[in-house]
Amino acid sequence: MAIKWLLDASAVLAWLQQEQGSEVVDEVIDESAIASINATEVVHKLIHQGATPEQALEILERLAVPVVDFGPAHLRSAARLSQIKGLSLGDRACLAMADTMGIPAVTADRQWATAGPPVRLIRG
Repeated sequence: MAIKWLLDASAVLAWLQQEQGSEVVDEVIDESAIASINATEVVHKLIHQGATPEQALEILERLAVPVVDFGPAHLRSAARLSQIKGLSLGDRACLAMADTMGIPAVTADRQWATAGPPVRLIRG
């Protein structure tokens, strides 16, 4: 499978919870990956919503979405994105990795639309 999309934690959580925009994630999930930092973010949010660590990890594994390691190759792009106010570490990691991979990031965060790298918003 060729990876064509990089999922942000917000997109995965919207999909898991069947929130607005989950249908967009349905369209792309089979050709998507998630950055290791954003996978950690999903697990963290699930635990804070009441899942045990084991349950949260199992939910992430059942998605069957490849987890791509954030590494030194992504640092330069992430550093450039640090100049944009309001982006969290997870935001910058996802955008930087998507930019480096040459694919769009999929997110619920509207602010990303003006960050630079290509983005597909799941909510209008």
